[in-house]
Parts: sequence; structure tokens; C-alpha cells
Amino acid sequence: MSALKVYGELKPPERLLLGAGPTNIDPRVLRAMTLPIVEHLDPYFSEVMDETVKLLRYAFKTKNHVTFPVSGTGSAGMESAICNIVERDDEIIVCINGFFGERMSEMVKRCGGKSIEVRVPLGGIINVDNVKDALANSNAKAVAIVHAETSTGVLQPIKEISKIIHEYGALLIVDAVTSLGGCELSVDEWGIDICYSASQKCLSCPPGLAPITVSERAMNVVRNRRTKVQSWYFDLTTVEKYWLESNRIYHHTAPIPLVYALREALRLLYEEGLENRWARHKENIWALINGLEEIGLTIFTDKNYICPAITAVKVPNGINDEDVRRTLREEYN
Repeated sequence: MSALKVYGELKPPERLLLGAGPTNIDPRVLRAMTLPIVEHLDPYFSEVMDETVKLLRYAFKTKNHVTFPVSGTGSAGMESAICNIVERDDEIIVCINGFFGERMSEMVKRCGGKSIEVRVPLGGIINVDNVKDALANSNAKAVAIVHAETSTGVLQPIKEISKIIHEYGALLIVDAVTSLGGCELSVDEWGIDICYSASQKCLSCPPGLAPITVSERAMNVVRNRRTKVQSWYFDLTTVEKYWLESNRIYHHTAPIPLVYALREALRLLYEEGLENRWARHKENIWALINGLEEIGLTIFTDKNYICPAITAVKVPNGINDEDVRRTLREEYN
């Protein structure tokens, strides 16, 4: 028998993370993850849950009762939003201008719904007429759209599209994975029915939680489904009893250290001020863009629709992007 391999301590490099996420984490957030674990129904953790919910409502700019972090990554938030609304043969308009619109469409189909795809070229935005035409020629239950498309760096205008969606009586589902905490987002003012995000982007928290907020209008749709939600784990009508009722009913064991971390990350956001955080991202993104252009690089996105949270840069002809990333990693960490 061969000798057992000896495994040493983990010693990950301390890199400057400039990708689409995860992002670097504030020392206060890291420290929060090292605090003692309590049980998931402990009175102390119950207080932490309540505070996290209140801070999430602040971040989303909403008064929605159903607001909490789904245990899972941003894709868990997406799946939670889709599977709670979509039943077999439901028509859902999915706006696609990048990678994550495609993913929403796939989830609609897996739930047995009919995905009516509204497509524009990569780097473009969905306009009101695109959505209005789709609504006029369908019996859409909901419209799903990405606020900040990670794959292209486009910030999609939401407010005007929301008005036309509600005129047709449909729900509005918004992917805010890359925008929550970094870009202007106002769930109640913009009439968003379901909005989900992820902990590891502009909230600068470890990956593993997907904040979600759901309007009462959307919850009425969920509560009056013809069939049960396809996913037991993501069923909002049962998860809310764990997160939001004073007499909590066990649903699953929450990732307690991640909830500690999210609460601390949201506390940092609250201390800075939401609008101040938005302004800081906007100031920094234009400083970055100006610097990139000074060295001859071009931004992929129309400058009228730049996302303050992420920048997509065109790779010049003759340049191997893998070589650039390798140099950044190996020479600049």
C-alpha cells in the first residue's frame, strides 16, 4: 500500500480580483465569517436574519415583505425567480442581449414554459418597442430581463419597459446579479416584481447567497399556482416561513457564516450610503475607461449604456487575451 499523501495548509494567493466576480472582500466581512457558529434556529441567529432582511430591503430600495437571501449562487436566485412563476405552457418573454438572458430562457423551458425570446445583438439594449411587440402578440405571464449583462457590460434601462409590461398585466423579473449595490436600482419605484442578485459582485461578499425580493403581486401569483413549484428547495411559500415569520419553521440549514458575511457587507453598504456607493462606482468606471482609451483600447459597450459595475473591453486584433490575463496574473498578481 502506498503511503498516504500529506496535504499542507491552504495558502491561496492574495490577488487583486478584477474579473466579473467574485470581488475582493473587506477584512470586516472576512472576520464575520470566523465568528462562532450558532444553530440555524438559535435566537441570536434569528436576530441576524431579521437584520439581514432589513438591510437587503435598503439595498433593493423596496418595502417588499418577501425579501431574503436564497442559499445558493446567483443562478440559484435566477432559478428561484423562474421556477416559482413558470408553470407548464406559460408564455414568458425573455429578453436576450447576452449570456445570462440565454440562461433565463433555458430555465423557462426546463420548467415547461414557452420562452418567447426578444433578441438584440450583443452589446445592444432591449427597447420598449421590442417588448411591446412581444406583449401584443402573446399572452405573456411575465417578462424576464437582465439589468446589468455581465457578458457585455451593458446596463439595461428598466423603468420605461416596466410601464409597458404592467399595462399588459404581466410580471417583471429582473436579474440584478451584477448591479445590486453598484448601479442605480430601485425595485419599488421601477415596478419590479421579482429581483434577484448575488453576494459576490458589488456587495463584495463571498459567493453562496442570492438575495431576492418579491412583490406582493408576484407572491399572489405564486400562492395561486395550478401546480406545486417544481423545486421543493426554491419554493418561496415555504422558504419565507423560515426567513420571515416570527415563529420560524425549519426549511433548510442556512449557511450561517455566509449570512454573517452578507450582513456585514450590507452594513458596510449602509454606512457608506447606497447613493454614495453608486456614485463611487460611476466615478471609478469612467476613470478606468478614460485610462483604457488613453492606451488605445476600445470599450465594447455603447457609452450611453455603460454599466458602472463592469467594463467590457475589445481585444485588439493580433492580441491573445489568454496571454494578457496570464501576464496580469503572473507578473502583477
